[in-house]
Amino acid sequence: MARRSALTNPRSVVVIGLGRFGRSLATELMEDGRVDVLGIDRDPALVDELAGTLTHAVVADSTKEEALRQLSVHEFDRAVVGIGTDLEASILTVSVLLQFGIRNVWAKAISESHARILTQLGAHKVIRPEHEMGLRVAHLVRGRMLDYIEFDDGFAMVKTTPPAPMVGQTLAQARLRSQHRVTVVAHHRPGEGFTYATPETVMGADDVIIVSGQIRDVEAFSSIV
Repeated sequence: MARRSALTNPRSVVVIGLGRFGRSLATELMEDGRVDVLGIDRDPALVDELAGTLTHAVVADSTKEEALRQLSVHEFDRAVVGIGTDLEASILTVSVLLQFGIRNVWAKAISESHARILTQLGAHKVIRPEHEMGLRVAHLVRGRMLDYIEFDDGFAMVKTTPPAPMVGQTLAQARLRSQHRVTVVAHHRPGEGFTYATPETVMGADDVIIVSGQIRDVEAFSSIV
């Protein structure tokens, strides 16, 4: 079931809860080739499915401190709790991991109240996959955005195409910072790779640009026709 000890690798991650989210995350981490993954779930069927894929896949009750200690979970630096529907198990598991002093505890939440409790417990990062994907898709649908990444404090970066009125202009001529409060940080022309944008970069109709700024500003910019 185990190919090698995850604890010999400083990049090791423990993933607790091997449902759709946990399974997808764990297998993607293994694809990297440099990360060892210990997967834990109470369901033997889920563990059996991943036994030949993850470095370790183990049946255990993650709400029990002793069970996790026996698996050396307390020695990991990074843990992801993918338990969703069983709120009690999610909360208790996160609590145990934090008591261990694990430096990076990520946890999945299925509702705003669940996320609030996990945050109050001290989880370092709380993820709401379905909610966040819905927000991301909504942003993409609104304008010409090809991709969208939102950061803290209302800041975002978007992949988009130049607005028609700016095609043929240099970035300096378009005066994006003063007129639209956004910055073009990278530029891609068909047949070429992405390059850093400069004031002399000319925007073409078929180009792709990476734009950064406050959410409301990048959304407004990507809606210009």
